[in-house]
Amino acid sequence: MKAFVFPGQGAQFAGMGKDLYESNALAKELFDKANDILGFDITDIMFNGTDEDLRQTRVTQPAVFLHSVISALCMGDDFKPEMTAGHSLGEFSALVAAKALSFEDGLRLVYARAMAMQEACDVAPGTMAAVIGLPDEKIEEICATVNDGGDIVVPANYNCPGQLVISGSVEGINKACEMLKEAGAKRALPLKVGGAFHSPLMQPAKDKLEAAIVSTEFHTPQCPVYQNVDGKPHTEAEEIKANLIAQLTSSVRWTQCVQNMIADGADDFTECGPGKALQGMIARIDRNVAAHGIN
Repeated sequence: MKAFVFPGQGAQFAGMGKDLYESNALAKELFDKANDILGFDITDIMFNGTDEDLRQTRVTQPAVFLHSVISALCMGDDFKPEMTAGHSLGEFSALVAAKALSFEDGLRLVYARAMAMQEACDVAPGTMAAVIGLPDEKIEEICATVNDGGDIVVPANYNCPGQLVISGSVEGINKACEMLKEAGAKRALPLKVGGAFHSPLMQPAKDKLEAAIVSTEFHTPQCPVYQNVDGKPHTEAEEIKANLIAQLTSSVRWTQCVQNMIADGADDFTECGPGKALQGMIARIDRNVAAHGIN
């Protein structure tokens, strides 16, 4: 079975989407429509901006969404997903790909999400760290210990076996990194991110995004969408909405998403969008399935 997966924030690169815009009429139409919806020329930043320009959350999230969705739609008859999933932000791309959301509404929600998350970061600064080489259970135990001490640290992204990202207050992340190294982690490295995504510090963003999601029309998807909050397939519109709202302060259970997709028959994964990060994660989760980008 064919599964299509969509990357999240961090996959962006300068010049992204320019080749699509110049070579495909549908891509040009959708990119131009995106400029109108957003009220600024995101295409100019994507095609001609610097890496620093693209790191602004208000730009990054819609840019990755646009590249991912438009790349998929421009596959034509080759784009026939039997299941979809997206990593964090990529879940919005996956929902548009499965026709649970329109392109226009998906973009509006992604932009609302980006602005809400930026505001939450300004109110409660935080950060994240990648942890390599420790069992998930040990990382969870250390996070709980730091939380008991009064700081905020939680497992944020279960990317693949042996790779987990934690999120929380700057002080909490620094304490956790020291404890993780002492426990034998190969690496416990703070990331250059704007905030503590997928942690309780995103509650203000969750509250704002909830209002936008509740007022947006969702449809029954054409195929199951495996959502981050529980890694399970979902096809009911109201359930999908609830999971999407919960996602902002919940862990991204990517390992579980991929494992469940494979258990349900997925043997061919196509990553749609910038970068190859998901292909690498899928290979580390199960080397017996094919994982590739768009041909």
